Amino acid sequence: QVQLVESGGGLVQPGGSLRLSCAASGFTFSGYAMSWYRQTPGNERELVATIRSTGGSTNYADSVKGRFTISRDNAKNTVYLQMNSLKPEDTAVYYCKTRLLRSGDYWGQGTQVTVSS
Repeated sequence: QVQLVESGGGLVQPGGSLRLSCAASGFTFSGYAMSWYRQTPGNERELVATIRSTGGSTNYADSVKGRFTISRDNAKNTVYLQMNSLKPEDTAVYYCKTRLLRSGDYWGQGTQVTVSS
């Protein structure tokens, strides 16, 4: 079955960096776009970044442009989110997501990122 497992979250000071990973299984990873979302309590999930199947095209929310970088390693079935210059407003639960052709959206369990001094 499809599984997405995030890791790499934690507590970091403002201005610091974290790299999130999402390990995928159960589908042909190299054939699908992958996205990172984030959610804070009481709010809907916000799209942070998307990378196309070959990794040649990426898109970012305006709030993270120039600070976050999404990448993927199709040999390892893993998508990454490198987060630099972190701000307190980046604090959220971060989720990876994919949309498969016939079966719809799949989400990971999420990883908490807290930016605080």
